[in-house]
Amino acid sequence: MEIPVRAASHSYSVTIGKGILNEAVAAVNDLFAKADKIIVLTDENVWSAQQSYFEANFPHAFRLLVMPAGEKCKSFDNYNAVQTYLLEQKCTRKSMIIAFGGGAVGDLAGFAAATYMRGIPFIQIPTTILAHDSAVGGKTAINHALGKNMIGAFYQPEAVIFDTIFLHSLSEKEIRSGMAEVIKHALISDAHWVEELLEGDRITGLPEDLLANYLAHGIQVKAAIVEQDETEQSVRKYLNLGHTYGHAIEAAAGYGRVAHGEAVMIGLIYSLLLSEKYGKVDHQFTKRFLHFAIENGYPFEAVQEFTFEQLTEYLLKDKKADYGQLQFVLLETIGQPFVQKVELEQCREIDRQLRALLVEVQQ
Repeated sequence: MEIPVRAASHSYSVTIGKGILNEAVAAVNDLFAKADKIIVLTDENVWSAQQSYFEANFPHAFRLLVMPAGEKCKSFDNYNAVQTYLLEQKCTRKSMIIAFGGGAVGDLAGFAAATYMRGIPFIQIPTTILAHDSAVGGKTAINHALGKNMIGAFYQPEAVIFDTIFLHSLSEKEIRSGMAEVIKHALISDAHWVEELLEGDRITGLPEDLLANYLAHGIQVKAAIVEQDETEQSVRKYLNLGHTYGHAIEAAAGYGRVAHGEAVMIGLIYSLLLSEKYGKVDHQFTKRFLHFAIENGYPFEAVQEFTFEQLTEYLLKDKKADYGQLQFVLLETIGQPFVQKVELEQCREIDRQLRALLVEVQQ
């Protein structure tokens, strides 16, 4: 299946399917024909799990850099190591980077591509469910000790090739993390889809064809938004539903301990509580959604590990904060997102409500 992404800077396609790596690479052979060198950036976990399939199905000669796994991949040190490697390999503006891995690899590789010699082409070959979101749309970044994704660029890939065969090696935690972004896409776009998810099987055990269908649907939701707003001036902010509070939890815990999508799920509950106040979301829906999240193994105990004061420093560093006020993506109703400025004192009250609701539901 091919999904077009018509970003303002340039258009490209997301190709998704099972066992498609070889044919999808062949379909964009004109991109590879222009490259004087192909550099594959991956991490140690992905390479140990996927090396044989990748080498058997990637039809071009390449040079390989295997990076640390997880959020260490998005450190300044690793970014510097990648740039050093590109220089050592005598890469030019005609060289191409392949981002082969999950969201962290894609973010780092994209930022490295955006900044090496002021920009060289790159292709995303994601290997996780989470990356169905992060590989599309051109957001690239590395982390700083004082904030996640604070140093980055909007820089679109030349293509995205999503071979679902790579998903077979994912752990339950990685599936859960990735599915949080799928659920987010449903919440901002389609009440019927949300209902299907809530009434369906455990999200870590979905049939392969249904999972692929959900991923394609999520990519279509994101592509439509990116086409309207590439650099997050307006509607692209809707894709941040759950991320403001979620990023604070993720950062406070130390990147990697609570998976990105697990933190986003916590943030989604927080956003639903805010949406009861500023929108028309029903409290019974919030409780039902929380039951669904707990039943699917999302780790809400992370909330109890930090006080609101501890989370505040991360909330105020959020890129969506505006002159000291926090901006949250909320829902008027399911499928109808909007952006709302919220005073810190109101954030504190919703945090209190979240903690009380967790106690109530988990008793």
